[in-house]
Amino acid sequence: MSESKMLNEDKLKEVKDNFNFFDRDGNGEIDLKEFTELLKVLSPQSNEEQAEKGFSLIDSNGDGHIDFEEFIGWWNTCWWEY
Repeated sequence: MSESKMLNEDKLKEVKDNFNFFDRDGNGEIDLKEFTELLKVLSPQSNEEQAEKGFSLIDSNGDGHIDFEEFIGWWNTCWWEY
């Protein structure tokens, strides 16, 4: 079952709103530059190397972009607790 199907409607909207905020060019994917900006907002002390490492972990299919399903999977891992 996809990550998005496991969320209630309100939570799914919240996650989608966050995804869309960081998808600056509106193409439905978060690239490395957008992810680096996202990480700087969430963790201002982060650096480029950390962003690249995190990006590669989230981009599970290795296509160079974080799609919405990959983003939901990451968002649901309680990333804010680390």
